[in-house]
Amino acid sequence: MELRALLMCRRQQSLRLLSHTLDELEMKQDCCVSAQEAIELLARGSYSALVLDFDLPGALQVAKLARLAPARSRPVTFAMIGSATDVSDAFQAGANFVLYKPLMVDQVLRCLRAARGFMRRDRRRSRRQAVDTVAYLLFGRKLAIPALMLDLNEEGFSVQAVDPLPTVSEIPVHFLLPGTSFPIEGTAEMIWADDSGRAGMFFTRLTAASHKHLHGWCARRSHRKPVQRTIRTSKGKTTVSVHS
Repeated sequence: MELRALLMCRRQQSLRLLSHTLDELEMKQDCCVSAQEAIELLARGSYSALVLDFDLPGALQVAKLARLAPARSRPVTFAMIGSATDVSDAFQAGANFVLYKPLMVDQVLRCLRAARGFMRRDRRRSRRQAVDTVAYLLFGRKLAIPALMLDLNEEGFSVQAVDPLPTVSEIPVHFLLPGTSFPIEGTAEMIWADDSGRAGMFFTRLTAASHKHLHGWCARRSHRKPVQRTIRTSKGKTTVSVHS
């Protein structure tokens, strides 16, 4: 399966960084500079990823159009945003991941690797463990939102909250590893979210002790068998795999 990305971007420095990172992940790429070109290329070709500079006119419309494609041919959409763009606007338009400008190699590589798991799930670097625990996400100084953690590895985790989560870039997190009394503490970057309350996070910082315990826990859990559990959300029921 060949993976191909469509880039809508005019900034040469950003294009060079994106191209280099996509080459490293063995993804082909086409480039364009306008919404009209992007729409025409989407109509003619099959793309695994769509990277849009949201500072360009029409980027929002291209993202919304891509979201209307059939699920089997819908690209994973990345929104490149600057300080003038609200991250919630990008997610509402259909973006799955957000890249913050100015682009940094580590950020882009991390997001693309996560997205590749959606394009081809057997290519994740580190398989996530299904879990059954509560993570507390701190928004501002006083708002701590509990969310059911769905899966976890040493790079990040996904959660299911009762309501859609506020869309911010970096969030302090706190949770207990299942079967232990040891708290994991640090910060995480929200890289995707949807209106059902689901969101995906990548760790940006963990305490040294947290990193050590998480590494050992993941190693011990890697061979356990999952069971099914149904949870209720504001959108209805969701069935997830968890470990006993």
